[in-house]
Amino acid sequence: MPLFYQDQPSDDIRLAIWQIREEESFFLNQVPLSKKIQHPHKRKQHLAGRYLLSFLAADFPLSEIAIADSRKPYLKDEKYHFSISHCGDYAAAIISKTHRVGIDIEIFDDKVIRIQNKFLNENERGFLSENNDHSLALYTTLWCAKEAIYKWFSFGKVNFKENILLAPFSLKTEGCFKGRFFKEEMDMSLAVHYKLFAKLSMTWVSGGIKNIPHEAGYR
Repeated sequence: MPLFYQDQPSDDIRLAIWQIREEESFFLNQVPLSKKIQHPHKRKQHLAGRYLLSFLAADFPLSEIAIADSRKPYLKDEKYHFSISHCGDYAAAIISKTHRVGIDIEIFDDKVIRIQNKFLNENERGFLSENNDHSLALYTTLWCAKEAIYKWFSFGKVNFKENILLAPFSLKTEGCFKGRFFKEEMDMSLAVHYKLFAKLSMTWVSGGIKNIPHEAGYR
């Protein structure tokens, strides 16, 4: 059973990462294939993500998952808030009954450094330069954080450089730093939780809160 990682950071939040090693039939025996996906690997990722939802909550109503115009999966009755992420041979999921959530996992890849100008604003790049930290793990975690916040928002188009701001922090094996999402009349502070693995970064966020532990504020 390739459960890669699981955690229950609060009474209401559960999350897990699955390393996909099984044949597709394993997942099809557990969960339904809710849409037509032609590519075999993407189909297996899709199934693994939904399998994780039922793993995290035995009563999760998989058959009731709907897809919003923004392509966000959700439950109309909001019995659970949830988010799913896939990357390579990994799938991740997070659920909560009371808070909107977002999760993302990314495998370390040099590409994230090459595209940094597409998702990091000037202040964030300045923070990287001042701390002389150009590690692949840090760039990946920053990208992961913005993806998790985007999934948490879930209502469509977001400019990663303008609508999502990340505060400076010192990267450790795991921790929490401050994020901010603002778009039109919405302005929300978020705690971005992260954990690093040998070749993988995971970040997750849940509902907006005003005061969280962080090493520095916004610029």
